[in-house]
This record gives sequence, structure tokens and C-alpha cells, in this order.
Amino acid sequence: QVQLVESGGGLVQAGGSLRLSCAASTRAFGSYAIGWFRQAPGKEREFAAAISRSGSSTSYADSVKGRFTISRDNAKNTVYLQMNSLKLEDTAIYYCAARSLGYIDAVRAQAAEYNNWGQGTQVTVSS
Repeated sequence: QVQLVESGGGLVQAGGSLRLSCAASTRAFGSYAIGWFRQAPGKEREFAAAISRSGSSTSYADSVKGRFTISRDNAKNTVYLQMNSLKLEDTAIYYCAARSLGYIDAVRAQAAEYNNWGQGTQVTVSS
């Protein structure tokens, strides 16, 4: 098991930016695919972005494509989610998730494929 701690959430005006971080407590971080998911009030958790173990592959939900960028620094055991041009509908709790894939360098976009989850960080976008 790996512990994940999200940070960087907060209150921002529409059109603004935030950068979320997900720090992992494992020396094998480079073998983990990472995903960002979000859950808005009254809605189901949904996929936002994912990155492969090396960072060479990324995937985005259509709703965030072109506005969000996922990246990772394996030396710091951290994945980032840069969120620009934020909209009211981006308001949610954002969770990072991890799944060890060994030497497979691929993204995973389904929540069911992840077995390690952080506690989440609140992002609130105001008008």
C-alpha cells in the first residue's frame, strides 16, 4: 500500500488557476500509474486526468482537456495537476489515486483500476 496526500486546493475565481500536488510515500513511485479524479456535491466520482509511470503518456477527460495538465516528478514522488481557466463546474473534491503497474508504462482512466487513494483536497471555483 502507498499513502497519498493531496494539497493545493482552495478557493479561486472563475478563470483562475490552481496547482494540485499528490505526494506518495513509496520508494517505488516510478512504477505507479497515477490518476486524478473528482467528485462534485451530489455527483459520482469522475475521471479527470491520468499519467503513466514514466510520464510519457497522459489522458484527460473531455471536460478538462486543454485546461488541465498532469505531470510528475518521480525524484520527488509527486504528481501535479495544473488547472487553468477554471470554471464553476470544476468545483469538487479532487482525489489522486495510484496503481502499481510494474514495468507497464500505461495510463489508467477507470477508478476501479486504482487501489490506493488519497483523502482529497477541496477545489471551489466562485463567480
